[in-house]
Amino acid sequence: MAENTREILKKYNIRLDKNKSQNYLIDNNKLEKILENADIQPDETILEIGAGIGTMTIPMAKKAKKVIAIEKDPIICDILRQRIIKEKIDNIELINDDALKIDFPSFDKVVSNLPYQISSPVTFKLLKYPFKKATLMYQLEFAKRMSAKEDTHEYSRLSVGLYFRCSCQIIDTLPPSAFIPQPKVNSAVVELIPHNCDVEIPELFDDTIRALFQHRNKKAKKALIQSAHEFGSDKKQLKALLDEVENPLLDVKVFKLKPEEILEISNIIGELL
Repeated sequence: MAENTREILKKYNIRLDKNKSQNYLIDNNKLEKILENADIQPDETILEIGAGIGTMTIPMAKKAKKVIAIEKDPIICDILRQRIIKEKIDNIELINDDALKIDFPSFDKVVSNLPYQISSPVTFKLLKYPFKKATLMYQLEFAKRMSAKEDTHEYSRLSVGLYFRCSCQIIDTLPPSAFIPQPKVNSAVVELIPHNCDVEIPELFDDTIRALFQHRNKKAKKALIQSAHEFGSDKKQLKALLDEVENPLLDVKVFKLKPEEILEISNIIGELL
């Protein structure tokens, strides 16, 4: 379990690298809460990204039908492989690769202490796959942005990008002392449940979000023009097109726009381009 982490690292003479987001959980109570929220059933396949030395992997394997554990670091991956063999566990598929570069096998749930430096791209990648629920660790500030409302400091491209794709709920927070080495920030466990809604996300939706939030304090029209390159356009061309559009949303500051309004703006951009 989590309290054995120091002992295992010492045994294999491993020094963790904070620059690789190698912050390993050592608080057993927090681990139990993560596993409780995941509610792993005996017929479920669990995906874990950043498996490390198996702090969560091994207890999950005792509950699940199968655990698919992805670990990029070959040395750490080998330690986990040795632990799996020693404990005679036969339902863990260990993948030594970069989670951002591979296709994920089919899974029911995802439970991970994510490497914080890939939090955003790996989350959006996960949401391209069908699954029931995710229980994921993030930096606390990142977690707050995931479900932030418009006209708040935390409201961001991330907030809007996730809004139509899933519900996000912070279920626990963790201090730096819950990890080794200790990160400089607080962390949060977030539950993600994909939406089965009938909202059609336009092709240019993510490009529109990116364009707008590069200039979050400006009015939407000006932000879009200044980020015309996001649409493969130039400022002069996009300005001429937007000048023909009469929609009050274009005169609202970006951080005050609701996700539904940004969706409408992305539809406008799609029609223009």
